[in-house]
Amino acid sequence: MNLKSKYIKLTQWEYWPTFMFYIPLIPFYITESIKSKSFTFYLNTNPTIKYSGDGTESKYKTIKMVPEEFRPKSILLNEFENITTTLVKITKAKIKFPLIAKPDLGFRGYLVKKINSEKELQNYLQKNNSIKILIQEYLNYKNECGILYYRYPNEQKGKITSITLKKFLKVKGNGISTLTELISVDKRAYLYMNLLQNIHQDKLKNIPSKNEIVILTVIGNHSKGTEFLNGNYLIDTVLEKTFDKLNKQIKGWYFGRLDIKYNDFKDLRLGKDFKILEINGIIAEPTHIYDASYKGANYAKAIITLKENWRTIFKIAKQNITNHNLSNPKFSTYFKNMIFLRQYSWKLKRLNKKA
Repeated sequence: MNLKSKYIKLTQWEYWPTFMFYIPLIPFYITESIKSKSFTFYLNTNPTIKYSGDGTESKYKTIKMVPEEFRPKSILLNEFENITTTLVKITKAKIKFPLIAKPDLGFRGYLVKKINSEKELQNYLQKNNSIKILIQEYLNYKNECGILYYRYPNEQKGKITSITLKKFLKVKGNGISTLTELISVDKRAYLYMNLLQNIHQDKLKNIPSKNEIVILTVIGNHSKGTEFLNGNYLIDTVLEKTFDKLNKQIKGWYFGRLDIKYNDFKDLRLGKDFKILEINGIIAEPTHIYDASYKGANYAKAIITLKENWRTIFKIAKQNITNHNLSNPKFSTYFKNMIFLRQYSWKLKRLNKKA
C-alpha cells in the first residue's frame, strides 16, 4: 500500500479500525451490565444461536435455520477433508462450479473466495485444511444488500433499522490501459491494490476493451473493496411485514443482519426471488453508517447509531431472560471462548496472508 492510500485510510473514518467505533461505547456497556448484574446477559439475545451470534457460531448451522427456499445450497467440510470426499459431497448437494468457499467460523471476508474449478478447490483446501470450510453454491444474482432487523420478544412486529446496498468494485476499460493501470487510477480500487493484484494476478497485463466493465471483486465485504451505500430510504411497512414473516420462521432469532442476494428490490420487498447468504447475530452492525458519502454522515453519528444498536440488543436479551427464565453464561466460560476466538482470528489472518 502506497503512502497516499495509507493517508486516505488514516484520515477518512470509513476505513478506521473497528475498535475506534466501539471504545466510546464501553462505559454504556459497563453501566448496563451493572444494572443487569451480569457482564454476559446480552448473550441471551438469540437463544438458538451459540452466544447469540458473537462470531464463534457456525455459519453452516445458522444458515440451516433459514427456510430452505431462501438459503443457498451448502455443505460443511471438516478439518483435513480430502478433495475426493469433498467432490462427493458437492455432487450430492447438487452444487456446481463456480462455488463459494469460506471458513465456517469467519469474519471480515477472510478466505472467502469464488472457486471456479476442481483444481482451484483442491489448492484452496490444501492451504486451509486446518479449519472447517463452508461450501455454498455461487448465486448469480445481480445485487447484494445487508438488512438489519430486530423484534422484541414481547411484540409481534419488528423493525428494520438499516439497509446497506453493496456496490462491487469495478473498472471500465478504455481499450488502451492495462488492468493494473485502470486499477491504479480508480479513486477506490487503488486503495485495494495489494488484494486485487492477488485476485487478478494472471490478468493484470490484459487490456480490457473500450467500455468493458471488469468486476474486480464478487465478495460483498468492505475489506474486499465493496462500497457500502446507505439504503435506508427503502425501508417501509411492506418490507418489514416480509421480514416479520421470515423472522417467525427462524426459531429463536430476534436480532441480526441478513446478507442477501437478489435481482430486483421490488421482489425482495414482497418476499420473492432472493437468497440469504448468512445470518449475523449480535455482532451485526448497521453497516449503512460506513457510507461516508451520505449527506450528514459522520463519525459521531456512526457512534450514536451503534449505541442504539446495542441498546436494542440489551433490551431483547432482558426480555428473553424474563420470559424464558434463562440463565446468563458464566463469565469464566465465556472468557475462555473469547480467548479461543482471539487465537482463531490470528490463525485466520495468517492463513489469509498466505492465500
